[in-house]
Order: sequence, then structure tokens, then C-alpha cells
Amino acid sequence: MTRITRRLTIAAGLVLAMSGAALAHHGWAWAEDEYIEITGTIQEIYIGPPHPTLDVETAEGSWHVELGNPRGTARAGFDENAASVGDEVTALGNRTTEPDRLLMKAVRITVNGATYDIYPNRIPEGS
Repeated sequence: MTRITRRLTIAAGLVLAMSGAALAHHGWAWAEDEYIEITGTIQEIYIGPPHPTLDVETAEGSWHVELGNPRGTARAGFDENAASVGDEVTALGNRTTEPDRLLMKAVRITVNGATYDIYPNRIPEGS
């Protein structure tokens, strides 16, 4: 193998390894298939990359709720003016497969009487 071929092979391997890690995070493999719903009070709101998030205090504890990418979340109508710390929120989504963590990926959130379908194609029928 020539030096150039070896370098290209190594570079291609690194790119594949890094893209696999990104896909694992941005996909749904880390979440359970069944849906859960939580209701609580917003403790913190983050609107920005890689994903807007809400920290929600519930009777069970403090949940970290991940929304879609910033554009998708904004397209659903949820932006920095949609909610405030202290508002009650209901989130429908998929919990992490790690049983000790209070982490979910929301497909829908409802706050201040408005419903935001973050991932409309993933919302179960009848919800």
C-alpha cells in the first residue's frame, strides 16, 4: 500500500467513525419504542443547537426533555417566546433506554394551551 493510499484509508475510516457517532446521537436508537407522557414545571429552557431542550420538574424528579433540531422545533412553532420558566408543560415522547436517567426525546409538547408537534410523523394515533 502506498503512503497516499494508506493516508486516504485512515482518513476515510475516521470520517466513518465520526459520522456513526453523530448518527447514533441524532437517531432514535437511544430511546425506548413505547411512548410516555410527563407533566411538570419548566425549570430551564435552551433554544439552540444541537437541540433545544427543556428541564422539567415533575413528581418523579427533574427530566431533561430534548426537542428536535432548532429549525424543526421552530417550524413546529416552538421558539423562545412560546414558553417561560415556571410554565406547566406536558411532553409526549420516548424515554431513554437508560433506566436511571430522566431523559426523553419529545415528539409533542403542550404549554400555555398551545400544542407543538415537534415530530408529527412520530406521534402515535389517538394522541
